[in-house]
Order: sequence, then C-alpha cells, then structure tokens
Amino acid sequence: MPKNSEQTKQNPKIEALFKAGAHFGFIKSRRHPTVSPFIFGVKNRVEIFNLEKTQPLLDDALEYVKKLASEKKTILFVGGKSEAKRATKKAGEALNLPYVAGRWVGGTISNFGEIRKRIEKLLDLTSKREKGELGKYTKKERLLIDREIERLETLFSGLVSLTKAPDALFIVDPKREHNAFAEALALNIPVIAICGSDCDISKVDYPIVANDATLSSVSYIVDEVIAAYKQ
Repeated sequence: MPKNSEQTKQNPKIEALFKAGAHFGFIKSRRHPTVSPFIFGVKNRVEIFNLEKTQPLLDDALEYVKKLASEKKTILFVGGKSEAKRATKKAGEALNLPYVAGRWVGGTISNFGEIRKRIEKLLDLTSKREKGELGKYTKKERLLIDREIERLETLFSGLVSLTKAPDALFIVDPKREHNAFAEALALNIPVIAICGSDCDISKVDYPIVANDATLSSVSYIVDEVIAAYKQ
C-alpha cells in the first residue's frame, strides 16, 4: 500500500487497486516467504501488500498479455474458487478464449488428447439433442443422456474452443489451483497468476502479488487483462 493517501491519488492505477481491495493479504502465519518483499505492514492482524510494488508486476503481466494477443496466442483462464468463477468465465467469453471456472480435471493440458475426446462427445450429444435425434431412445435413456450432457458441460463447456495445448495460463490463486499450475510447469507453459500472500511466487512467470480472495480484487485485475488482450 502507498505510504500515504497523497501517493495513492497521484497514481490512478494504485488508487484503483486500493479501491478494489487488492492490498489485503492473509494473517502473517499464512505468509509464504517469497512474498515477504511485497508486504507493507499489518492491519487488524491482516498483512497489507505494498501496492507500489504490485503495480509494476501487474504492468509486466499486462504487457505480456498484449504480446500474446498480438501473436494470436491462446490463454487458458483458470479460477475455480467462488471468488474467481464469475471473472474467469467473463474473461473467457469476452475474449473467446478457453476457461475453467470450476473443478480442474487432471490431464486437462498434460493429456489433452483424451480431454478433447470428451469435449467432442459433449458436442456430439448436444448436437443430436438439438436436432431431435434422441427420439429413438427410451425416456429413461434420454434422461441418462441429458445427465451426461449436464456433467460434461459442467466440466468442459469452457474448453470447447481449445483445440491444442494453450500458449499460456492465467490462474487465480496458483496455490489452490496447484494441479493446473503443476501441469503448466511440466509442459513449460508460461503462467500469469494473481498470487495472495500464501502463494509461492518463485515459479510463476508473471506473478501479480495481490488479494486473490475477494471478488472485487480478482474482478479488477481480470478486467485489466481483458482490456489488455483486446488492445
């Protein structure tokens, strides 16, 4: 957080981050050592980020997003916790990019061939239902098919546009989304991530050290990413 309110007013980006609540971390006992340089102080037992240090990280991440967009690269957005689902889905739909706004299925990128088969199954069943081709089945069989479509939609609806491994991942809270993060690391796929004070940022290519646990903070940063990609 800036040292005083005057500095906040002089920097619109820092002021916007502050208004969004991006300066809040967790209690000190949850802090990962790698984020220590970004801690400004403590308020009501909650650690406070120095937004003067967060802003350059956000700027670097946005420049990378612009580069990806200029090269027509694919970003996979990942955010399964309640504070991130809406923003994650919004980003995917606004940019026509893939997203996972729920449970990460193991092998989503490391075993993408198998995942793509399940996406194709979803598309096939949905198409047949829309064309009325399921009339030949019994009522019970149609009910089971509807349930299968619903299950596949929950898991894979955000990945329909993904036809190959993504060029980068944008993750809200890589500690929580550790499976997605691990797959990206194994495949050398760059990661941009909103990292709370409990995250290990040492292996994140573009960490944005900020509050990853409230809708307002996550939404503000994701909106900045959407705007950068559209540019």
